[in-house]
Amino acid sequence: MVIVVAGKNADTIAPIVYASGASMVVNPEPERGQFSSLQVGLREVLNQGRDAAVVTLVDRPPVSTARSRNSVPRLARDSRWKWAVVPQYEGKHGHPIALAREMMEVFLKAPATASARDIEHQHQEHIEYVDVDELLVTINVNTPEEYVALQSVVRILRD
Repeated sequence: MVIVVAGKNADTIAPIVYASGASMVVNPEPERGQFSSLQVGLREVLNQGRDAAVVTLVDRPPVSTARSRNSVPRLARDSRWKWAVVPQYEGKHGHPIALAREMMEVFLKAPATASARDIEHQHQEHIEYVDVDELLVTINVNTPEEYVALQSVVRILRD
């Protein structure tokens, strides 16, 4: 199940989301920021009866499908203490992250003005950081220039 959290762009992206077989929820107050969108998405995950989720941001390039699929089994192996699995490349944390119900509930109880990074750091004893050899897990793409630079990096990585 893929859930896309939309904001004011919901009407524009809805055809793409639905044509891809995903579902969409709308953040009614996207001006509250990225964390509020995370909370909207996590509420929907729980509403759908799921106990875990793999979360990534829209400004991240896609990483290998195998990397995403391996996070959930790692999370399930010792769910008594592990609330999240976070990839890291050369010590820098990245995405996608796998969240267990416990971490989702911590995120949902936090104020919308909080940041996922701060909450994550407050609960590091419950997070497994996994070293990966994929630089893309740490890259953000916020500008057209960063997108062009990313295309160059992806070409180099594929060669």
